[in-house]
Amino acid sequence: MKFTKMHGAGNDYVYVNCFQEQLPEPASELATKISDRRFGVGGDGLILIEPSDRAAARMRMFNADGSESEMCGNGIRCVAKYVYDHGICRQPNLQIETGAGILELELEVVGGLVSQVTVDMGIPRTQPAQIPTSIGDGDAIINRAETFGDREFVITCVSMGNPHCVIFVPSATDELVLKYGPLIENDPRFPRRTNVEFVEIVSPTELRQRTWERGSGETWACGTGASAVSVAGVLTGICERSVLIHLRGGDLRLRWDATSEHVFMTGGATEVFHGEW
Repeated sequence: MKFTKMHGAGNDYVYVNCFQEQLPEPASELATKISDRRFGVGGDGLILIEPSDRAAARMRMFNADGSESEMCGNGIRCVAKYVYDHGICRQPNLQIETGAGILELELEVVGGLVSQVTVDMGIPRTQPAQIPTSIGDGDAIINRAETFGDREFVITCVSMGNPHCVIFVPSATDELVLKYGPLIENDPRFPRRTNVEFVEIVSPTELRQRTWERGSGETWACGTGASAVSVAGVLTGICERSVLIHLRGGDLRLRWDATSEHVFMTGGATEVFHGEW
């Protein structure tokens, strides 16, 4: 099976062109093996680029633990780059089918190759049942104090097609991310688990984010997470609707449009190498 290694802001996945390739085993099992950074190719997970009868291609995303997720913001930018650069669909505006629906992408092409991509991430969801979470009494969870383990956090919950728990902190330390990230991810108040973002405030137009990603551990970037963070920042009065977010692997620009209520994310996509598994 041939594969391509790609990353968006350091959020790296193994991509398989299922227009041409067949998986040697079930995707969930392959994901755990191929994602291993010592005994496999290494990555935050496995992304399949499949044919779609509704869009240019379909993206299926599997975390490093083999669980399937609805969407990946950094991953879909790389899918768009692959689809364009490898001739599956040579259109500067693409539709990609995901587990969270069909998303619209606008490509910036330089020298015949995609350099960066703007993704319409859709309308964020804030109702507990949509996230999903059992926290609260049905109202949106904005700046709500909740205890996890031995510590109280002020949380804001947002779904971008997948669940996010956003926490603004003075400093996104290793202790917060590595100790409390997995604790919150697997808390029974999140029945489908959750991604967890710890966010530092630089200014009303600039934030710094670290993410504990559901099923993969800490990742160097999370596009749906950055989208959720931008929404949480507006809902809590912390940031403006257009914001630059610094992640460990690079920067993403987010804009929560006041008219359409859609979140737009812009960032790069990089093809690293090809190989055969």
